[in-house]
Amino acid sequence: QLQFVQSGGGVVQPGGSLRLSCKGSGFNFDYFAVGWLRQAPGKEREKVSCISSVDGSTTYADSVKGRFTITRDNALKTAYLQMNNLRPEDTAIYYCAAAGSCQLPLGAWGQGTQVTVSG
Repeated sequence: QLQFVQSGGGVVQPGGSLRLSCKGSGFNFDYFAVGWLRQAPGKEREKVSCISSVDGSTTYADSVKGRFTITRDNALKTAYLQMNNLRPEDTAIYYCAAAGSCQLPLGAWGQGTQVTVSG
């Protein structure tokens, strides 16, 4: 009974910021890598970022590098995606998901949250 519950989506103007949260339950959170993915209409799914379970190392898609930061708080069983300098092309449904490592396919997705960047 592994699940993620997401929060923090919304509408923001270009150049603004949002922070997404992803809280896990039903599993040992600190044993799993957590990734963020996004899906926009007419576009292919994109893996945005991932943070490992072992050493906390992070990866980012080129499209968000330097603007987004992924973190985790194992005591709270929560991962975060801080999104700064948002652009209209960042508009998408954002999902968090777990994997054994950041090199493996992500599964056990959260419910998704809409991020809309519009001026």
